[in-house]
Amino acid sequence: MSTHLRQTGASGIQPDYEQLRGEIRTIVDGVIKPRAEEIDREGKFPRENLEALAEAGWNGVLIPVRFGGRGLDHVAFAIAAEEIGKGCPSTSLVYVMHVGAVQTIALYGNEDQKERWLGPVRAGSIGTYSTSERASGGHWWFNFSEASRDGEDYILNAEKSFTTSSGQADFYVFQTRSPGAKTPTDVSFFIVDSKLPGIKPGVWEALGVRGNHSGPITYEGVRVSPEDKLGTEGQGREILESGVSPVYLIGLGSTWLGVAEAALEASVNYVKGMVHRDFNKRLADYQIIRQQLAEVKVLVESLKPWQISLAKKLDELQVQGRPQVELLLPLVEFKIHAAEVANKATKAALDVTGGYGYKRGIFERLFRDARAGIAMGPSNNIAREWIGKALVGLPLELWHEGGD
Repeated sequence: MSTHLRQTGASGIQPDYEQLRGEIRTIVDGVIKPRAEEIDREGKFPRENLEALAEAGWNGVLIPVRFGGRGLDHVAFAIAAEEIGKGCPSTSLVYVMHVGAVQTIALYGNEDQKERWLGPVRAGSIGTYSTSERASGGHWWFNFSEASRDGEDYILNAEKSFTTSSGQADFYVFQTRSPGAKTPTDVSFFIVDSKLPGIKPGVWEALGVRGNHSGPITYEGVRVSPEDKLGTEGQGREILESGVSPVYLIGLGSTWLGVAEAALEASVNYVKGMVHRDFNKRLADYQIIRQQLAEVKVLVESLKPWQISLAKKLDELQVQGRPQVELLLPLVEFKIHAAEVANKATKAALDVTGGYGYKRGIFERLFRDARAGIAMGPSNNIAREWIGKALVGLPLELWHEGGD
């Protein structure tokens, strides 16, 4: 029996999550966290961090063992994203997009695609999503680009925005309208080799998460063989809703949970150690400081059982062969709350550390990083609108005005 599995009686065998958490934490503390400041300062893509994760098999956390992966579950993935987020949010976001891209192939790819694209992940191959387009703004699922055909091949032309690992990934899980599409929901997915001619990544310059290289990318006449069409033509909406979004959202929320935990841990350590020598009082001796930290602690604890519950439900749906879109709105709610908790935690960290926190370092860096969580698709404004519409029985209008 694997050292990461334990017997659970009637429920069968499941991973030993605490042992797995300890394993990923060792990598974070030894490799990822020490590089966080450099990655932020230089806007450096965290390739060394990803290589360390790949060496330990974590880049293939959800990939079946027969394709070289760890064959673990969404709970293990959520834990990994959380722990990596504690050490370096940029690395965690790259990791989440990578795991999401390979999981989409694992769910919807054929055997040949799984062999060709999932197999190299163990050796460090990096994947990512390339979906959103400038023209549709925060409606990242809505495409105006459309694939065309040249014989049996597909030709891709698109101006994509906010493609994490742009110019750094080995392959892109690319979304566009199907050739001759008549409706916005006639969408198809392709696995695009990053080395193909016609792919031009742009520059990533941002307030925070400066290492995730989530910049624009242009596809000009990129020729893709039919062997790299993911699923069938027109299946893109299903792939998006039950393949792309669920793993992305649980990973994203887990990243921001990790950021909140990192901010709380760092600020607690600081206020316990900082002494005002005039009255020989630590910052921790002031009630207002303690209350701000306590508020963050309560918010962080509100996320943890929710995270695990949603991850387990994703695993159950997968085992039962049911569409994961059933969990879309609960996952969106989790993303909203996690992003806002991260922002409250990093703001509180700046408050309780005073002028020191305002200086360049972990507190201001996490504060800048956390802001990305509010805007990342679906942005919290858009996501709240979905939830509100669902509450009062109105259509979400994701694809058609007055529809969905």
